[in-house]
Amino acid sequence: MLINTLKDSLNDFFHNFNLSPDELKISSTEPPHTGDFTFYLFPLLKKTKLNPEQLANAITQILYDKKIIGNHEIIKGFLNVSLSDDFLLNYFQNNKQQIFNFPKIGHNKTVIVEFCSPNANKPLHLGHLRNIFLGTAVSNILQELGYNVIRANLINNRGIHICKSMLAYQKWFSNETPENTNTKGDHLVGKYYVAFENELRKQIEQLISGGMSKDEAMKNAPIMLEAYELLRKWEAGDADVIKLWQKLNNWVIDGFNQTLKRLNVDFDVVDLESEIYQYGKQIILSAFQNGLVHRDESGAIFIDLSDDGLDKKILLRSDGTSMYITQDIGIAVYRYQKFFPDEMIYVVGNEQDYHFKVLKSILKKLNYTWAEIIDHYNYGMVELPEGKMKSREGTVVDADDLLDELKNLALQTAAESGKLANLSKDELEKIFEQIGQGAIRYFILKVDSKKNILYDPKASLDFNGNTGPFIQYTFARINSLLSKKGISIDSAAELYYENNAVNDYERKLLFELLNYNNLIVDAGNYKKPELIANYVYRLADKYNSFYQNIPVLSESDKDIQNMRLCLSAHTAMVIKHALNLLGIETPEKM
Repeated sequence: MLINTLKDSLNDFFHNFNLSPDELKISSTEPPHTGDFTFYLFPLLKKTKLNPEQLANAITQILYDKKIIGNHEIIKGFLNVSLSDDFLLNYFQNNKQQIFNFPKIGHNKTVIVEFCSPNANKPLHLGHLRNIFLGTAVSNILQELGYNVIRANLINNRGIHICKSMLAYQKWFSNETPENTNTKGDHLVGKYYVAFENELRKQIEQLISGGMSKDEAMKNAPIMLEAYELLRKWEAGDADVIKLWQKLNNWVIDGFNQTLKRLNVDFDVVDLESEIYQYGKQIILSAFQNGLVHRDESGAIFIDLSDDGLDKKILLRSDGTSMYITQDIGIAVYRYQKFFPDEMIYVVGNEQDYHFKVLKSILKKLNYTWAEIIDHYNYGMVELPEGKMKSREGTVVDADDLLDELKNLALQTAAESGKLANLSKDELEKIFEQIGQGAIRYFILKVDSKKNILYDPKASLDFNGNTGPFIQYTFARINSLLSKKGISIDSAAELYYENNAVNDYERKLLFELLNYNNLIVDAGNYKKPELIANYVYRLADKYNSFYQNIPVLSESDKDIQNMRLCLSAHTAMVIKHALNLLGIETPEKM
């Protein structure tokens, strides 16, 4: 909003040079420089035939005449300007209803965002949480900007990893059920997967000690051969194997659904690999008939991607069973033909970078000209202070356990502070859950998605500093402030005032509030939830300085009090909106 207003005010000037205001790049001024906005002059020097100082003086003269800026500085090819207090306050009064009126840049565009996408052989864990939080936030932001967003989840419920859990169940746990063990189904099946891997490790060590290489031992371990036989029977439709597979699948998916419900995550489309993997298989067989892929000496079907700087890729094993890439080819084609999206975003960890390069390369070679719409939204791993999580070794941090721990830590923190003593048990349960989830979501989303994270649960629950609970508490503080006045956030936002002077604390709040609209557009264009996370922290931090240093309820001047109440209300509204985009709820009391 503000940037567009600055550009619009220079329309006539640029028209004289046959330039469009869009050719002027403006961004928020970065410390240590002073100012609100920075104008990039270099790209315009050649077209205007002015030097940096001449161009800066011409621009600032217009802005001073229109009383838009209060001061400026020129640093080489950059012009830093500070908006005048009078302009900021008047602009806010006239445009505050437009803060949430985001440009619909995604109008008539469909985007599929695939996230979560777990394997049906273990519960969701901390790594899945980062995936879910990123997928949810990106989906919410794009939807706010007018995109038709289809949230998709692909459950990988077939393949050798599933057969490992099935075999362990047959061998050692066939009398267990979620009911008689009082265990969530996904946790139960995850236990079987770990048991298989432990036995496999023992057998591999025995074979290596007998003189076999590690690769040979992994392929020829008796339990591994049994698992592959189970996979072949599954693909052949063996009735007993299918019955066992369905039972364990149902247990796991029911467990997933319980966790997703707790996280308030819904999907528009949930695909099961077992229902679509044949689609990819048929695509490959058809491509083989058309000479687009080939068969090697073992009988496996492959494609050579060396001209794209990639390797030979097996698409169907010699026994006819499918590979992971085959399924991804199938689901991509299936979704494109069903939804005709403008973009297909896959939220998947950065260890799969190569996989998605291969996927796009194969689709192009199979003559799917739309393959470029595939976007691998990659992200770094999440680690705990004690090291990486390894599900095969049974040391993974389950999402359910972590959410429970955060909820309990929130309870302890509140108990130590003596707050929330007068609320009912149900109200406390809800608030502690909101605080716990807010802590981990914010901790993860404030970091650039490409970076690895060392997650510290206790640090994420600190009520001071750059944390989710600090921002949630700021919202609750404003809500409490307004309730003391007997007014709601919505009614306070509409308060009228004639005051046209602001102090430094008020000015900083005004500037952040008016920047929110542009920030959401940037977050959507670059798919960066961290822009919103760090913005809402800055806003909360500035509000707390405002609250601690100037009177609000005790202000004797009614007009000034109304202005400060109005600023408080709009701050609360923006905090709530921003956190909701990140999937974080805002308790009204804390």
